[in-house]
Amino acid sequence: MKPNPTVLVIDDDPRILRFLQLNLEADGYTVLGASTGRAGLEALLTHRPDAIILDLILPDIDGLELCERIREFSDIPIIVLTARKREEDMVQGLDLGADDYIVKPFSQATLLARLRAVLRRASFSQSATHSPDLICGEVVLHSRDRRLTVGHKSVKLSHTEFKLLHTLMANANHLIATDDLVTRVWGPEFVGETESLRTYIRYLRQKIEEDPKSPKCIVTERGIGYIFIDPLAEKPR
Repeated sequence: MKPNPTVLVIDDDPRILRFLQLNLEADGYTVLGASTGRAGLEALLTHRPDAIILDLILPDIDGLELCERIREFSDIPIIVLTARKREEDMVQGLDLGADDYIVKPFSQATLLARLRAVLRRASFSQSATHSPDLICGEVVLHSRDRRLTVGHKSVKLSHTEFKLLHTLMANANHLIATDDLVTRVWGPEFVGETESLRTYIRYLRQKIEEDPKSPKCIVTERGIGYIFIDPLAEKPR
């Protein structure tokens, strides 16, 4: 993660915009603000920030639609702000390319920790571009362009999806404890927070598994952790 990253905040609530600006600048970030989706797009194209914090409710463009537009030309890390706590709503945001989400109301500590984590994952993605592809049966993780291939199906992954799947596949047939997996993907400050991990595991299963409700690749060891099964390698431990 480079020093003094630039963060673009897109939110039409001036109080939240000011709150985010003050806290981010106090933590060493350069902050750009936009109160509409169109202004946010213009700022993104003009200033090339390192990350975006995006409110889902905007006066001119729905936040999910804006996230989808950004993903058409940029893989910049995106954290969405949402008042919706249902996992289905969170998955919808991830499906359109968000890297993480923060549920309102949120604390300063949560905001800063999420931002640091998503920037670390983006840095990991960039450093992994020279790594060999990971192959487990029909599942192929292409490190160069963060792409997942399952049979004839190919999908692009967000930074978070990529790091989580890379961690699981690089340790195929080895059980990874839940807290260890959270630490590797999100960071040690997130130990004990398993909701995001469960959401992403469910989301990856939808992309990988023939039947996501009866997974054969990403398997849960209840109360312990997760294991990625490679049927062509050594038996799982």
